[in-house]
Parts: sequence; C-alpha cells; structure tokens
Amino acid sequence: MLERYLGLKIDVDTYRGMEEGVPTLLETLSRFGVNGTFFLSIGPDASGRAIFQFLKNPKFLKKMWRTRALSLYGVKTAFYGTLLPSPMIALSFPHLVRAIIEAGHEVQFHAWDHRRWQDELHKRPTHWVREWFVKGLAGFEKLTGKKAEAFGAPAWQVDERVMEMVSDFGFTYLGCSRAPAPFIHATCGLMEIPSNLPCIEEVGDKNFVGEITKKLEEGGIFCLPVHAEVEGGLGKELFVQVLKEARKRNYEIVPLRRLYEILLSKELPRRKYGLSLLPGRATPCAV
Repeated sequence: MLERYLGLKIDVDTYRGMEEGVPTLLETLSRFGVNGTFFLSIGPDASGRAIFQFLKNPKFLKKMWRTRALSLYGVKTAFYGTLLPSPMIALSFPHLVRAIIEAGHEVQFHAWDHRRWQDELHKRPTHWVREWFVKGLAGFEKLTGKKAEAFGAPAWQVDERVMEMVSDFGFTYLGCSRAPAPFIHATCGLMEIPSNLPCIEEVGDKNFVGEITKKLEEGGIFCLPVHAEVEGGLGKELFVQVLKEARKRNYEIVPLRRLYEILLSKELPRRKYGLSLLPGRATPCAV
C-alpha cells in the first residue's frame, strides 16, 4: 500500500510573520489536531532591502506584484533595514517560541538574517557565512534551550561552502531544496527532506488547492512549504482547504522529524544538488 504522509515545513521569515502569522497558524493547526515544523528566522528583519532586487531583477518585481506583497507583509516590513531599523524576528517573541514548543510542534533553524542570505549569499566571503550560522544558532539555543537539529536554507539558496559547513553544526537533516524526492547530500552526507510541493505565491491563489490536490492524488511522501506571512495571513483559508483535502485522502499530517524517521529505513540516492529557476520564482533554488 502506497504511503501517504504530508510534512508541514513552516518558514517564519519576517517580524510580522512571527507576530501575526504564527499565532494564526497555531490556531489553525490546533483545530486540525496536527503538528508541523516551524523553521525560525532568529535575527534581524531586513526585508526592506528587497528594494535593491526591484532594480536588478524584473522577475522579482513581477512576483511582488502578483503576490500582493504589500498586503502580505505590511508597510513597515517594506522599510525594515533601510528607512526603518531592523527588528529582531524570533528573538523579539520568546513567548511565541515557547507557545510553538508547548503545542507539540517541532522547532528548527531557518536563518539569522534571511534577506541578506537570500540576496547576497553567493557574494559574501566564507567567514561571513560561518558567522551567520554561529549567531543564528546561538540565538536559537537561547530561545529553545537546545541545539537545532535541522536547517532549512532561506529561499532554498545554498552553495558548496554551505554544504561543506553544515556538518560542523551537528544537524541531523536538511530542508534546503525543492527536489522532487528525498536524497542524501553527496557533499555532507546529510538527509535532504525537500519541499516538493509548490508555494501559494508560485502558483497563485486560484490554482493552489487544485495543484496540491492533484499531487496528493498520487500518494507518497510530500513536504508542503508554508510561510507564516502567507498561510498565517491572506492565505489562511487556502491552507485550511489543503489540510481538508489531505485529510480526505487519508494523509498523515506530520512534522519533518517524523518524515526523517520514516526515511531512515529507506535506501535513499546520494546526489549533488543543482540550481534551477522554478516556475513562479524570481531566483534559482537548489533542486
């Protein structure tokens, strides 16, 4: 009998996503009696620096327009890191981190400075990348009282330096790619649990539930990328519909740690990631 597991990878990228999106998602998940994995951005929200992408990348501007970015992220977010100082994201809300953990959800590491990693990783020196991890993981441990076991790279952006470095920080598994199926990273030997379903902002509100449902009909092991700013905001009802469709098809909705435990018994292929520009995205992702 074909397995039916749906992992929830919930990325918290912004101050607003932490403050408003996380409580909404906790309420939604509680209603369904399910748990997910919250990948937390720990440090500064520099979202306003996205303005520099407008000038360099027409695809980014189209994506922001298509996804109603100002409504999703709010006016203040558009100026954080430029005209407004960058507030800390998870570090500003230790009570919400406790609430996530107390509700039984898994908590893992997403970022120190999400925006700068997303836009500048490939231009930054190696010592910057290492310091980024050190600061972020120290903040994670301060908030949770434990070391992070998994890393989900911002915007699914990695390079060989990152792949060589992740082994130094004691991670058990990674969620850094958009590959169609789990695999073992050839560089570091860690299991990759990829986000192998599309995001709302990639396929659009009208197509999202249909696209996800079509994939779920196949059966198998899936990981849905959820964003606190989206599914915890304007996309809340679409997320609810997806959870209902998964339930109708007898999927077990689980944190990524559960997928990791299931996949340990399987012989996964060993691969090196590649980079590809996926439909609906502005920049290439690891695949």
